[in-house]
Amino acid sequence: MALKIFNTLSKQEEEFVPIEDNKVKMYVCGVTVYDDIHMGHARSIIVFDMIDKYLRYRGYDVTHLTNFTDVDDKIINRAAELVIDPLQLSRNYIDRYLEDIDRLGVRRADAYPKASENIDQIICMIEKIIANGYGYVADDGSVYFSVEAVSDYGRLTGQKLEDMQAGARIDVNESKRNPYDFALWKAAKPGEISWTSPWGEGRPGWHIECSAMCTEYLGETIDIHGGGNDLIFPHHENEILQSEAANKKPLANYWIHNGMLQVQDAKMSKSLKNFFTLRDIMEKYSKEEIRFYVLSAHYRGPQVYSESALDEAAASLKRITNVVRELRDSAGKFAGTEDADRIAAHFHDKFIESMDQDFNSRAAISELFELVKETNKLISSNELSNQGAENILSVLEEMDSVFGILPVSASENVSDDLIQILVDVRSELRKLKQYTLADSIRDRLKECGIELQDSAEGVKWIHT
Repeated sequence: MALKIFNTLSKQEEEFVPIEDNKVKMYVCGVTVYDDIHMGHARSIIVFDMIDKYLRYRGYDVTHLTNFTDVDDKIINRAAELVIDPLQLSRNYIDRYLEDIDRLGVRRADAYPKASENIDQIICMIEKIIANGYGYVADDGSVYFSVEAVSDYGRLTGQKLEDMQAGARIDVNESKRNPYDFALWKAAKPGEISWTSPWGEGRPGWHIECSAMCTEYLGETIDIHGGGNDLIFPHHENEILQSEAANKKPLANYWIHNGMLQVQDAKMSKSLKNFFTLRDIMEKYSKEEIRFYVLSAHYRGPQVYSESALDEAAASLKRITNVVRELRDSAGKFAGTEDADRIAAHFHDKFIESMDQDFNSRAAISELFELVKETNKLISSNELSNQGAENILSVLEEMDSVFGILPVSASENVSDDLIQILVDVRSELRKLKQYTLADSIRDRLKECGIELQDSAEGVKWIHT
């Protein structure tokens, strides 16, 4: 079986053939760090975590980068409101982002490059773009990409430039030769954060950071470039123009885009003020329930957000976790003769078959439910043997190495409750000024892999 990926560039599924045998270079556009991530961000993060883990499961050596946009108008404006340095604001939310994805069971990317730490690389790429005839310097020291210098703008969307106005970040600016020309370098405004460049003080445009960092850390052509489908235009279209103008090579061979999380027919976003932060949602739902909810839909399609949908996902997940707990808790106690090796092998193959069709987690989870159904039949009829239980459990846990929807152990929920009790006891001890005992609880929890974090919002804990 061969892995097939729907390539946004070609508009069809293609067999995945990496540039270098058994190695995959993947760049995923990350968030602009001026606030906590919401459930729309979480969907994209979980999707690409699943893709990353499945590629590794299939034996690929994956190098996965996700960037942080830490220099942006939204960051500058938010920092001004809070009277804080913009880069400090970004650092604060990067820390919170990493805390959030750890709680979500996401494997961290191999690197998280930041725009502010790659200014030299960005300037170097802009210089190449200008030298190759695709960029120009405006009177105020800003640098723009000339869209008229290319003939095939719109490859990802499949539309002509004049048809792609919706969603474009187009400023009314007399310095531009064409309204669709976009900033590679923005001349500094009074009081704004800036860096020295050959064109004067300024900062990077939105699109150039990804082109420069992708080239710097992964090379001029990579295997997979990904992100939400709201980035197809203009961000990814412009990335292609910049990278190819500078490097004269394709930026990526496969483009993967996840669909948007929708609230009442509109995408979830901070600008529309219809978002729900992941932190708030994780107060009510477990990481497994959230991941199951996201992965129960095909990643390319839209997904409607509601608490009722999360409740339904949580209820459905119980059907799987109940069987897993029974298999674990009854280890060595099954009296039947069915080793279930044929059943286990069948669903192992069906899992791979589903996932090889463009990472179809929806179909794979359907197969998982079929395996649960067959397992329940064997258990209720007393046919399952101890070896059969081990075979089925092995396949379930193998699938879960990609999905992350099963409890780590049969007692995980109880353990979480006990941890919270200890956290509450520690808080009470601190109120009573019994700091030595309170610190002892903190230290013993840390030895068990539980880190406590004191903050203005209270005490939080994460698995380390």
